[in-house]
Amino acid sequence: MNTLSVFQEARSSYHATLMASGVLCISAKNVPSNADGSSRSSVALAQGIMDRIGSNTAGRLAGQVSGSKFEQITRSFLQQTFMRLSHLRPGNWDFNPSRHLIAKFEQYSHLAELSELTILNPKLAAVLGNDYIIAPDIVLIRNPEPDSAINLHEALVDGTLSSRSSLRAASGSLPHLHASVSCKWTLRSDRAQNARSEALNLIRNRKGRLPHVVVVTGEPLPSRLASIALGTGDIDCVYHFALNELMDTIQSLDLDDSRELMSAMVEGKRLKDISDLPLDLAV
Repeated sequence: MNTLSVFQEARSSYHATLMASGVLCISAKNVPSNADGSSRSSVALAQGIMDRIGSNTAGRLAGQVSGSKFEQITRSFLQQTFMRLSHLRPGNWDFNPSRHLIAKFEQYSHLAELSELTILNPKLAAVLGNDYIIAPDIVLIRNPEPDSAINLHEALVDGTLSSRSSLRAASGSLPHLHASVSCKWTLRSDRAQNARSEALNLIRNRKGRLPHVVVVTGEPLPSRLASIALGTGDIDCVYHFALNELMDTIQSLDLDDSRELMSAMVEGKRLKDISDLPLDLAV
């Protein structure tokens, strides 16, 4: 009997929790919770995913509750898997359980000062707006390291040099935003645009290294996935909660157009499975 890998077990548990919570379910109208009931293709694809994961007839959660639950369950999955990679990516890591404005992190701390200026100057606020005020769904942060950790094996730093590095706690650094994960259970045009806008603001407003900027979704329609996955310059990559099951469903339904579009996104490394994300975060 083959033993499941840690990531296989975590992925199966992830799907089971989504079903147990009611995020992934079949409604009273026999429509999967991640499907657009007005689209026959969406329902067929979502149903195919459900058939391959397991059936659940629980009632459908309200949209806002469903999104919040999806976010929490995804955070737990990433924490469970990424933290097993400490031999590949050592550091003082934390998946913060509460949403924080990006000004709380080292690369974006200057935005706090900007926010204070706009409060004092309404004209400046009218010019700048508040697009730079972002609270990512899930954040992976790396805390600054004390000198005792940096000098664990030998005396690498002292009080004379390396006094401005954001890795060093002695520099007075804030936690470093390593990754921003946007969770979208389903994708409509406005949700895709919101994710892109947040990504662009993270890129434009940073001082220092850009964090990983990714999207996790349960959207079954390839055309809607393409609306956010195709193209470069903003989002690193889109991760699907059940990519293997979706692709298998498309193959079984013999949807040539969808298969070609999915192939373009997957082979172009614009769309990956949720199980790829913890490893990519370790890069």
